[in-house]
Amino acid sequence: QVQLVESGGGSVQAGGSLKLSCAASGYTYSTYCMGWFRQAPGKEREGVAAIDSDGGTSYADSVKGRFTISQDNAKNTLYLQMNSLKPEDTAMYFCAAGDCTYYGGQWHVLVQHWGQGTQVTVSS
Repeated sequence: QVQLVESGGGSVQAGGSLKLSCAASGYTYSTYCMGWFRQAPGKEREGVAAIDSDGGTSYADSVKGRFTISQDNAKNTLYLQMNSLKPEDTAMYFCAAGDCTYYGGQWHVLVQHWGQGTQVTVSS
């Protein structure tokens, strides 16, 4: 059974940093493309970053240059380093696993499994 467990969320002031982790279990980690999504109150869930099994990465325009997605295949763990955080980054952040698809010059995750989410709150 696939399990994705996020950690590392919290409250931070604008300009600060947080690092999210997602521990994956129940499958061979490199099988899936991995990604981070977020959902703010009253808004739709949106893709933040994606990474394929070979380490190819893609980012939403709103986080490019500030966020970095990475993974440690030996630890079955996905990360999201978030720097220069802004109040508009406030959301529930979700880890996701699924098939990779590439279009529009970006990797995208066709999500098959979700984590439970971790809250990130950025104050001004």
